[in-house]
Amino acid sequence: MVTSNIPEAPVIWLLTDNKPGHRNQLKGLGNRLRVKAGASLYWVNTLEVNVPLWRALLAMPPAMDKALPHPDLIIAAGTGTHKLLLSLRRLKNTRTLVLMKPGFPRTWVDGVIIPAHDGVTENQHTLVTEGAINTVTPLAKITDKPEALLLLGGPSSHFNWDDDVVFGQVTHLIGEYPQWRWTISGSRRTPEALRIRLNELAGPKITVADPDTTHEDWLSHSVAASRAIWVTPDSMSMVCEAATSGVPTGLLQLQQRPGSRVASGVQRLVETGYVARWSDHATVMGGKTGQETPLWEANRAAQWVIQRGLVPSTGTMAKGQKRSNT
Repeated sequence: MVTSNIPEAPVIWLLTDNKPGHRNQLKGLGNRLRVKAGASLYWVNTLEVNVPLWRALLAMPPAMDKALPHPDLIIAAGTGTHKLLLSLRRLKNTRTLVLMKPGFPRTWVDGVIIPAHDGVTENQHTLVTEGAINTVTPLAKITDKPEALLLLGGPSSHFNWDDDVVFGQVTHLIGEYPQWRWTISGSRRTPEALRIRLNELAGPKITVADPDTTHEDWLSHSVAASRAIWVTPDSMSMVCEAATSGVPTGLLQLQQRPGSRVASGVQRLVETGYVARWSDHATVMGGKTGQETPLWEANRAAQWVIQRGLVPSTGTMAKGQKRSNT
């Protein structure tokens, strides 16, 4: 019998609670591990697997889909995934990783990736990231066309939201740079009254997108076509996605609420030069950023996972080798 010396692709289970932010983190890291380690990714919906607390505490796996291959690594994001993750943590030849500050001892799993604003010290077991991991890949080249993208969130527990303040800053930018084309998008959290006012701005040089009808790849396409991005600071994931693209990014100004970890995380991105303040709008529109290297935490996290040995090495795998079960 002839055996192949080519290692099999590492198998990674992605445990999801189907919340968009958590799924985005899993997809971002999973995609980079597929590129860097040749991994095969399998999504597991934890809402479909009943795990009693005793199974999690005793690390006793529940019955799983028999079609799933044995995992080399299990990655979980969201508290709703933790019971299943902990129940699986003693599977033979399987490592476990959680993407957030967990509500259980970090030593119960093989690795933890935590945003800096959670205030955890980095060590051999823990990677601290600037903001949340996401699926955005830095652009190789920024367009020369005067195209700007405005991404607006809504009321949150981290900033004092004010429709008039946000709308005033939007119209100020458009008035200051009339030669630019503007694309404006609210989100599902944007108040309806503000969305109506934004729709009234639509014209030859202003496109107002409806967040309820945009397709899955709309954001990545819009980012790729932009030379400047402005975002409200209430959504850490939105800020990080814009910063990761490498497109000069500025923040609209909202008053932050005291004690907010998300607000402090956004402030860290300002201080490190990944995003600019509202007062620096001339710098953003001029195409300058404070950082030469984009914020690509998914790539850095994937490299850390590989260096920590949380996935098997595929160093001898032939470049371009097709892998099964992808």
